[in-house]
Amino acid sequence: MATPPPPHGPYPHAHPPAGPYPQQPAGAAPYQPPGAYPHQPPYGNPQQPAGPYAPQPGYPAQAPHPYAQQHPHPQQHPHPQAYAAAPGCQLCGAQPAVQATVRGHQGLLFLMRFLSRRGMFCRSCGLATYREMSAKTLWQGWWSPLSVAITPLTLLMNLGPRGRFRKLAAPAGGFGPSLDPGKSLLRRPEALLFLVPMALVVLAIPTLFVFGAFVQGAGIGKVPTLAIGDCVRNAGDWKDQDLEVVDCGSADAEYKVTRRLDAPKDECADGELLADLEYSPDKMTVSCLAPAR
Repeated sequence: MATPPPPHGPYPHAHPPAGPYPQQPAGAAPYQPPGAYPHQPPYGNPQQPAGPYAPQPGYPAQAPHPYAQQHPHPQQHPHPQAYAAAPGCQLCGAQPAVQATVRGHQGLLFLMRFLSRRGMFCRSCGLATYREMSAKTLWQGWWSPLSVAITPLTLLMNLGPRGRFRKLAAPAGGFGPSLDPGKSLLRRPEALLFLVPMALVVLAIPTLFVFGAFVQGAGIGKVPTLAIGDCVRNAGDWKDQDLEVVDCGSADAEYKVTRRLDAPKDECADGELLADLEYSPDKMTVSCLAPAR
């Protein structure tokens, strides 16, 4: 008796077709009946959906807008130096700092020394350096002839860096502590050694003028003007006369003014002495002095 063939054909592992249409090979696109998608032509390749610039079916392709495809601007990168840290103080590393030169001077009889410190300074370190060098200059800078003129110029030049230091903000972010500015320049002992004598000199100048005016007004030290008939005494010698008018009846009367030599040919009598010109009214006429006894 013959064995009937298997119901699925000669190949036992073959699968029957799923429907009235034959099975598509592996990897192929599934079959789509005509008219399944209204935007696709029958039996044509699938079309991508129309984008904002894609050609529409039935219309000719249009060129894109001239500004539709613009390349973006390249990203602006800051200059590498923009990230470089600003230089800090050379003594403590703090910021902000400023470039400055602080000067000093020393006078040593016939020698002189010109000192300077240059670099970046913060507010505290700069003021400390300025006060230290200026204070030393006040008492070390006067001991040579030329230093008398150089020292004031050095102190005036230091006022520029001092003003720049005072404009800075408080130091911050250093690798070490900042210098202590200490007392102000005018409150330091070195400055007092200079300021006290200078103050006395400044006060002495007007004092001398006032004293001179008082002496002149009081007649102290004033040379008297001799008139004919006055009696005088000489407190000095005749090369350096110091005549003083006294009472003719007193014992101090030594000489008496007899005449003045007004004319070029006039002469004093024998035995009479000549008074200096400063004792005459016009400071040009000689007076004759005869012994009072």
